[in-house]
Amino acid sequence: MRLSAVLSYANDPRATIDQAVEWERAGVEILWVAEAYGFDSPTLMGYLAARTETVLIGSAILPIYSRTPALLAQTAAGLDAVSGGRAILGVGASGPQVIEGWHGIAYDRPLGRTREIIDICRRAWRREVITNDGIYQIPLPGGAGTGLGKPLKMLTRPVRDQIPIYVAALGDKNVRMTAEIADGWLPFMFVPEKAHEVWGADLAAGRAKRSPELGPLEIVAGGALAIGDDVEPLREAARPQLALYLGGMGARGRNFYNDLARRYGYVAEAELVQDLYLAGRKEEAAAAIPAEFVERTSLIGSAGYVRDRVAAFAEAGVTVLNVQPIGPNPAGDLAQLRAML
Repeated sequence: MRLSAVLSYANDPRATIDQAVEWERAGVEILWVAEAYGFDSPTLMGYLAARTETVLIGSAILPIYSRTPALLAQTAAGLDAVSGGRAILGVGASGPQVIEGWHGIAYDRPLGRTREIIDICRRAWRREVITNDGIYQIPLPGGAGTGLGKPLKMLTRPVRDQIPIYVAALGDKNVRMTAEIADGWLPFMFVPEKAHEVWGADLAAGRAKRSPELGPLEIVAGGALAIGDDVEPLREAARPQLALYLGGMGARGRNFYNDLARRYGYVAEAELVQDLYLAGRKEEAAAAIPAEFVERTSLIGSAGYVRDRVAAFAEAGVTVLNVQPIGPNPAGDLAQLRAML
């Protein structure tokens, strides 16, 4: 497995990039830059490209609704150029609360949009003249604008005409589509012991339609990382983020992360966490997350324990171990994990 790490999207960006440089030296091979409703991801990725030398730089994720397909293609090609061919375009649908509440765009047809975006990006990087007759009308047809639009190809020549595209997906249809057409899959809150039960059939169905030219599907999964013998305080530090996603990342009935916990078998627990979080009782929500769930979605514990978790992720088919260091010595933990891999 390759080693990747997620950068914080809520801290001072210059300090975050300083930390990223240390992580590259520690052996991290891919760094993911998130985007929610704070700073945008491409600005930070460009700065990261200037400050690093070998690490691959991925967006995790750019929401498909906030940019046109052409702009997504331009962004990835631009990052690939300034980084010397180190870009990964990570995209996803995000959720209705952010897309409609922050961007003011209707959250509709996520699968169809993702499929068209991937196709348009790949054609744009090959410098084909872009037309599209689907959800995205390119050029805009007569009657929908001035009528002056004409088919264009990318003005500049990309460093690579095949930039990897990874898709964040949790639902069955989205995972199936990702396994069919994407270069990589970005699941979240991945429990390796339950992965085949939850996603195995959909991954198999998608792979059955997959073009051999794409090569094997990369699976990027992991969780919070902290290596040490004083385990409980470290695991307690992972609870607030899990509570945020299970309880607050989506409305009741439209929280994809809460739905996933239920699919894992934590039905009553997921409901309780959401009830507490939405009631403003965030600390109680974090405390209500089952200890087993914290353990299975993370790599927190002694070196021997983390080594066993690495084996479990490998057994589940993970090809890129993706971690979020939360311990007191992030670079040291990453170097130790790199040695295990």
